[in-house]
Amino acid sequence: MICYLRMNPIKIRPPEQLQAVSEASAVFAISPGFTPKLLAAANKSDIALIPGIASVSELILGMEYGLDHFKFFPAEAAGGIPMLKGIAGPIPHITFCLTGGISPSNYNDYLALKNVACVGGAWLVPAGAVKNKDWDRVMALAAEAIANAGT
Repeated sequence: MICYLRMNPIKIRPPEQLQAVSEASAVFAISPGFTPKLLAAANKSDIALIPGIASVSELILGMEYGLDHFKFFPAEAAGGIPMLKGIAGPIPHITFCLTGGISPSNYNDYLALKNVACVGGAWLVPAGAVKNKDWDRVMALAAEAIANAGT
């Protein structure tokens, strides 16, 4: 399944940044990790937080705060597909957004998993294209990824 999202490129680290996300009219924020302080702040906010996890213990802690959507980061280094399949057995209702080691050669393998909602990767937004404001290249890479999804 391919989802089209209006994305605001705000990565949350300290809890204070949740206010900036709200002011940017975003409806969710993604963090590479979390702390109990960040999760508590998110629970008091109107912004949905998708915190990063790399272990089942972190996942369970996030679940204790009522979360069921997580960023799995760095996906490949943290166990990749075998890890996600392992989580899906005992905790099937959790879904993940993946980054970290995701590439054109493996993103379809990840998207085939029932607990993967979406993937992201640096290949979609190369540093050179951003630096040169080559948005046509970024759009072409995104269009290619969408066209090839599920193949």
